[in-house]
Amino acid sequence: MRAKAAVAVAAVLLLTGCGNAVVADPVDPGGKAVQPGQAAPAKTAGACPEADLTGPQAAPTLIDGTPANTPEGERLSTAIGAQGEGAFADIYSSQITDHPAGRVALCVTDLARGRLLVEAAHAADPEADPARADLYLSPYSQRTLQAAADKLVGLKAEFPLYSTAAARGAVVEVTTNKAGAASAAFKALLEKATGGIPVEVEQGEQPTLLEATLPAAH
Repeated sequence: MRAKAAVAVAAVLLLTGCGNAVVADPVDPGGKAVQPGQAAPAKTAGACPEADLTGPQAAPTLIDGTPANTPEGERLSTAIGAQGEGAFADIYSSQITDHPAGRVALCVTDLARGRLLVEAAHAADPEADPARADLYLSPYSQRTLQAAADKLVGLKAEFPLYSTAAARGAVVEVTTNKAGAASAAFKALLEKATGGIPVEVEQGEQPTLLEATLPAAH
């Protein structure tokens, strides 16, 4: 089962990068002046944020009338994602495009190497503005959480397992039936299987298998 992917949009004003960019620090909102082309300071220690997909979200921008991510945020996010899936997979956790609009929230397990990741993204795509990245700290990489989630697939237990997903760089989320979601023993079993990585158990729905209809033979 594949991990869920989250894409965030924010109803805030687009930040511009004219002159010296002021990089907002989730711990120290005052930020510090950063020269254009530099990555955000790797001193941020805020916990990895999570996209809120439960309520209506206003798109950060419109392109030809169609809701979309900002071009600045999308470009940097694409460049960061390529590095996160490559040379920095051991520390890359997750990212949220346009959090807030025009910026990318990047979650990593090592802030110093996270800054190098952003610099590598800029080197690979000079048009991707590294000053638009905000670094957050996560306890686990995406690779580690996905490996833990994979260990749960096919696990023999009293309750069914409908889905698994890496979340916030911190936990593996699973869905099961109502009884399973209320069972402390089931949660303990899952966390034993992940090697101690926290598991959040929620009630979900059993996936529906779609049957393909084959055309009649002539």
